Amino acid sequence: MNDALAGLDAIHWAELRHAYGTAADVPGLLRDLYRPEKAVEAVDELFSNVHHQGGGVYSAAPPALPYVLRAAADPAVDPVVRRELLEFVGALAHAANTSAPRFVTRTWPAAWDRAVTDLLPLLDDPATAPRIAVANTLAEAHHRADEVIAALRARWTVERARDAGVRLIAAVGSLVSHTDAQRDDSLDWLRQLVHDADPAIRLATVQALRRALPGQDDGDDTYARTVSEVLFGSEPATWSPGGRSIRTTAVWALGLLGDDQAQRVEVTGKLLAHPDPSVRAGALQAAADMLSRRRSAVPLLLPAVARLLSDPDPEPDNRLFAARVLGMCGHAARPWADSLADMVTDDGEPFLPAQSHAIWALARLGDARCVPPLARRLSGERLGFAYNSAHADGWWTYDLSLTETAEGLGAHADLLLPPLRARLATAPTLDERRALCRLLESWGEAAAPAIPELIALLDTDSAVWALDALAAIGPAAAEAVPRQRLRALLDTPPEGQSFAPRALAFAYGRLTGDRDPALALLLPSLGEPYGQYNAATLLGELGPAGTPYVERLRELLPVHSEGWLPLRVSEALWRITGRADEIVPVLVRAIAPFAESGGAYRAITETVRLLAEIGPPAAPAEPVLKAFLDADERPGGGGGRGWGPGGGRGGGARRPRPRAGPPPRPPPPPPPP
Repeated sequence: MNDALAGLDAIHWAELRHAYGTAADVPGLLRDLYRPEKAVEAVDELFSNVHHQGGGVYSAAPPALPYVLRAAADPAVDPVVRRELLEFVGALAHAANTSAPRFVTRTWPAAWDRAVTDLLPLLDDPATAPRIAVANTLAEAHHRADEVIAALRARWTVERARDAGVRLIAAVGSLVSHTDAQRDDSLDWLRQLVHDADPAIRLATVQALRRALPGQDDGDDTYARTVSEVLFGSEPATWSPGGRSIRTTAVWALGLLGDDQAQRVEVTGKLLAHPDPSVRAGALQAAADMLSRRRSAVPLLLPAVARLLSDPDPEPDNRLFAARVLGMCGHAARPWADSLADMVTDDGEPFLPAQSHAIWALARLGDARCVPPLARRLSGERLGFAYNSAHADGWWTYDLSLTETAEGLGAHADLLLPPLRARLATAPTLDERRALCRLLESWGEAAAPAIPELIALLDTDSAVWALDALAAIGPAAAEAVPRQRLRALLDTPPEGQSFAPRALAFAYGRLTGDRDPALALLLPSLGEPYGQYNAATLLGELGPAGTPYVERLRELLPVHSEGWLPLRVSEALWRITGRADEIVPVLVRAIAPFAESGGAYRAITETVRLLAEIGPPAAPAEPVLKAFLDADERPGGGGGRGWGPGGGRGGGARRPRPRAGPPPRPPPPPPPP
């Protein structure tokens, strides 16, 4: 160990940097790699501190690299630690290859070149896990692609571990585009492996060829034919060399079909009826991805997805996911409303989360059969819904929130309010009280019977959300709450909630009409592009009374070309002046790029809603709106975020309350100071 750490203390670590500041802790972590009781934690800290989340390479990385590789090559070090160290090196190399040069410390290239020399012998390590990690890491050695490809292929001739062999193929595929001398020979080698007897090798080779020839097929349908032959001609357990579930492997394999949507839809549809439930689960995820991205996939895949509402597998995951996908498809899922309703009866789906997704899907359809089971949930011990919204890239069946499930059910408040009010009066946690208040807020005037329970919360840590709900209820709530009590709340907001002063001032103004507290707090930040309690939103709510601020808003119109600020400033100007001509071009410019390339986000969809509210004066937006509708690719992102339900404070941005148009003009206020 002493030789492996020679020279460690001669490095001025305190002058080097990592993600959390000085790198003075790095030598201690490097020593801990040789202490079995501390080694795993040391690797984790190195990964977290020196690599962090990628995006660059810190100055601490190059001097640490030789010591990391010595530990990774030492057979006395735990094999798991050795593998993780090699993965750490690969992560650094990937960050260097993919980050802007200004974010990569200048000493990295030389250190990485020396590291490649040290890594090549580890391809012959006796342990399989380090060999796999070495192959993955060497795939980042773009500057020595010829030499590394030769070493990878040489190792292939003697490699007996199936999973290591697959990684060798993948690494060659990643490096081919960085070489000239090895290109043609390596491509020929990969093309021969497509016909290997091992299904996992065949799939890995298709992936390698797609990496080697990005955006290209190999002149015919070899890739798609190979994938189909594997998926329909072999057992699912043989598709992956190990370490990857059948479900994940199925998703990955379907992705290897490339951009041929017809082929992907056809193969995915067949796999949705596969006898193995794990394969069906993978096909469901792949179907969800296609449905979220392509409108044309809905009539082709949704019937097959809907059949899995009654999936026979004892495990409920496929039924849950099928209900989720149908809910995401909205009104296109109406033909299967009866099947969803069957899941929410007393003798229907026994698994509570799957039943919750069926309730949510029915609510999105506007089907009242979701109301009785939801009322039972509200009055029972097991609610079965989360109190906060959660979002993640990709398709995840996280718990649905109560608000996103029931916010559109205000018309059924007569049935839902009694158990909801009882629950609110006894809710033991802030999370639960907040969720219930937000639901009442979404119902507006229909939530008026809950005014007593909301008033009771004004002296608690839930005051912000209670006041939001009271403001949404409107005049009945304003009459019930003494003005002086509200003023006292503004003067002493709940502790530990940095957003509370702005939030309370906003809600106070909406409830009482007195906007002075909110103006005093928010006007200094007019022009900030982010934040729920935006000064531009406040000025828009003033209507024509905001006339003294019009010129300041107009100055902000050209500041940002996309995002929330153009929307908020434009909406404020329209609500104040009633003029659409000056803001519609700004809104069109903000959304037009997304009509062409997709990838829209919440600010874009809210902009479209504003254009719809403006009505005929927004006619210049018609071509770009039609482009959104005509495109097969959906404007929102795929997965659980862009195509999914919205959130709120505590889990996403809350949608502003729309108005029917500019309100009547009151007398103008005095000029602002």
